[in-house]
Amino acid sequence: MIKKIKATLFEKLILVFLILLGTFALSFTIFLKNKCLFVKNFDPQKIKFDKPENIAVLNTDCGNVIIELYPEISPNAVIRFKKLVNLSAYDDVAFHRVIKDKLVQGGDIEFGKKNQLDYGKIGTGKSGLGTIKSEIDAEFNFIKGSVGLARSLKYDTEDSQFFIILDDEPLFEGEYTPIGKVIYGIKILEKVKYSHKTEYVLRPDFINSIRMYK
Repeated sequence: MIKKIKATLFEKLILVFLILLGTFALSFTIFLKNKCLFVKNFDPQKIKFDKPENIAVLNTDCGNVIIELYPEISPNAVIRFKKLVNLSAYDDVAFHRVIKDKLVQGGDIEFGKKNQLDYGKIGTGKSGLGTIKSEIDAEFNFIKGSVGLARSLKYDTEDSQFFIILDDEPLFEGEYTPIGKVIYGIKILEKVKYSHKTEYVLRPDFINSIRMYK
């Protein structure tokens, strides 16, 4: 006859400890993989806007980034941005340039599309609509959340690419064309994938879509 061996109190405690440790390890792994955890998503339908015609909603995997555009400051740049939005040109386009806690940049609709990403050329793509002139004369403070059009080293080369700053950048004033400001969802942009080694991101995060509110 086989005798049953009862576990000692110490052995029971060890078993409970191992179970708790395994549960903690699994939970921690899930937490690390879910970068969007604890990031608030904003529903634009539940927000009242003073100028709804100038509201753009940028959707990412972590939620909505709500941008107020300023046509009174940069009319031509806002017209260009709205046109590309209405063409759904920014759908599935990479955030190809990201500086941690400083800046996210996307909008290369030629070389930045998810299914045809060209790492050798990304950041140089065109929209096919031609470049527009820089609009840098109006007073504008590039504070955290400000949105501007990217350009080459030369003025008057703005096209489709845009950036959003994650910290105040007073040196940008008078250098870049502003188009608006993030009014909700800036913390979502702080979760965009970045590289520790370079500003340009391998296997980047993508813009799901940008749509005008009205």
